[in-house]
Amino acid sequence: MNQNLIAIAKDNMIRISPTKLSLLVNSIVNMKVSSAVSQLQFSSKRISRTILKVLNAAIANAENNKQLDIDKLFIKEAYVGKSLRMKRWRPRAKGRAASIIKPFSKVTIVVEERSEIKKEKI
Repeated sequence: MNQNLIAIAKDNMIRISPTKLSLLVNSIVNMKVSSAVSQLQFSSKRISRTILKVLNAAIANAENNKQLDIDKLFIKEAYVGKSLRMKRWRPRAKGRAASIIKPFSKVTIVVEERSEIKKEKI
């Protein structure tokens, strides 16, 4: 793997559970960047706008920092992980309390410049 042909972008505080986020992120792996951007723009999920911002940051890193060609960029990898969990309490009957867990996620997107097309998702 040539380090000069990849660019990375991360977001460490996304307010959604990692399970829901991984469904969206796994759908764009091995796609050409232009088709992944259009898929995220027209997605009905709320979190797709945040993932689109991270993808655009990865594209900008590839263009400005590594001088890669945007037309040859593919999404090589995308990682989803757990971040912090906000803990809240909801009052219940008879003086009891029930916990509410509000999870956060982190995402890392790696884009790569490829000269030939290999196994692109359509």
